[in-house]
Amino acid sequence: MTLIPRRLIRWQDAGHHHRGHRLTTSPRPGRSRWLRWLLAVLLTAEHDQRVRLLMTCLAMVLMLCCIGAMYLAVAAGLAPALAVHVWALLCGLCALLIYGLIRSGYSQRWRDPSLTLAQNLLALLCTSVGFVIAGPARGILLPMLSVIFMFGIFGMTPRQMRKVLITGLLLFLLATGWIQAGYSGERQPPALALAYLLTIVMVMLSSTFLGLRIRAVREKLRRQKADLARALAQIGELAARDELTGLPNRRQMGQWLQQQWQRVQRGKASMLLAQLDLDYFKILNDTHGHAAGDQALRAFADIASASLRAGDTLGRWGGEEFVLLLPDAQPAEAVRLLQRLQERVWAWQMTLPTGPVRLTFSVGIARLHPQETVDQLLQRADEALYQAKRDGRNCIAWAGGDAP
Repeated sequence: MTLIPRRLIRWQDAGHHHRGHRLTTSPRPGRSRWLRWLLAVLLTAEHDQRVRLLMTCLAMVLMLCCIGAMYLAVAAGLAPALAVHVWALLCGLCALLIYGLIRSGYSQRWRDPSLTLAQNLLALLCTSVGFVIAGPARGILLPMLSVIFMFGIFGMTPRQMRKVLITGLLLFLLATGWIQAGYSGERQPPALALAYLLTIVMVMLSSTFLGLRIRAVREKLRRQKADLARALAQIGELAARDELTGLPNRRQMGQWLQQQWQRVQRGKASMLLAQLDLDYFKILNDTHGHAAGDQALRAFADIASASLRAGDTLGRWGGEEFVLLLPDAQPAEAVRLLQRLQERVWAWQMTLPTGPVRLTFSVGIARLHPQETVDQLLQRADEALYQAKRDGRNCIAWAGGDAP
């Protein structure tokens, strides 16, 4: 057995206590609040505005990096300090102007609140001027061209991108001519000037081409997504609708019955359920064919749909049987509605080779009881429907104890 000195034990306990204390230390509560306040001041709280301002701030950071590179050229004695000072000041003022227009919300008056085209054109102007004054260090500005063109991919139309390309080519052609004319205080060897110009053209053309391709791919993906959404909606509609009558099918009707049942359980609604069955439909089908039966089903669905209240729902349950959901309906009101529907269905007639045919239907209706499930309610309405058939058809029968 090894003995551990008490002094070492006390030191270990103190160390463990100190580490545990550090783990439970939380940051000051006011720090995150101040950070949220600062972000709200700089970027606003509105989502679209915040995205625009974030992209603008990113462009400003890139511009600061470019300005920093120019000052390194000044430190190396490759660029004139005064010209760089003026250029940096003008670049900063342009960036602040763009930021101010977006942050104030003034840019939302225009078609492009992000001012993407204006930002790209100003960036090209600043870069071309920097290309003139950078002297032998002007090559450090060329990578900025591809960055400028990449910024325009997601915010400009193809026509605007082509405008930026043409403007950029003209600006750098003018800048090269200015340098070669000696106005900047130095001339490049013609071969070097041509190499710069070819590089600039290559960068601009390739960046624009890639930007247009990326935009085309995004548009294609957007169209495919829209087509897929429409197809899914159509599939959902087909899955929820009866193809012949256009009414909700049994699956969809079952879901709506369950939703209404849940509302009743929360004490926010009442519920009546009616099962409707066309009388002598099998004889009609066997005698005159399925086309006549389909015509009768479609006609009944159209007449019934036009006769219901705004919140009522009729669905095809199967064959010649339909289910009618009557939320928040009083029994007497439901009887009047069904009687009126019987009159309208009887008033319609179908002309067949053997003569005109009229339709009637029988109804079994039940009211949802406390602690009763949807299946139990359907069962009682079905029993009432059979009672209506036994009573001679073309009548309305209530489930036991539900009659008004």
